[in-house]
Amino acid sequence: MRPTSRDKRPVNLDLGTINLPITAYASITHRITGVVMFFASFLLLWALDQSLASEASFLALGEMLGSPVAKLVIWLMATFMSYHALAGIKHLVMDAGIGETMQGGVIGARLVFLLAAGAAALWGVAIW
Repeated sequence: MRPTSRDKRPVNLDLGTINLPITAYASITHRITGVVMFFASFLLLWALDQSLASEASFLALGEMLGSPVAKLVIWLMATFMSYHALAGIKHLVMDAGIGETMQGGVIGARLVFLLAAGAAALWGVAIW
C-alpha cells in the first residue's frame, strides 16, 4: 500500500501475477504487431530502394534474402501482418455490432489466434 494515500486498496505492479482475459492479450498483441510493422516498414523501404538502385544491388539483395536469418525476418513480418489484419477485421466486425459481449470477444480472440497460427504455418511453408 502507498503510505501517503488515503486509498487502502493494494497496489499490484507485478504484471506476471495479473490474470488478464484472452481479449486483453489479443488487444495488446494487436498493438504490438502494429508498432513492429511500423518499424519494419523502414526495412521494407530500404529493400525496395536496393532492388531499384541497380542490377548489381538487386542481385545482392536477392542473395541476402535467401539467407536463413532473412527468411526468419520475412516470416516474422508476414506473420505479424497476418495477425494484425485478422485482429483488425475482428475489430471491424465488433464495430458492426457482432460479438460485442464478453463471450463474443473471447470467441473472436480465440478465432484470431487460431487463424493467425494457421497463417504463420502457411507463411513458413511458402517461405521455406
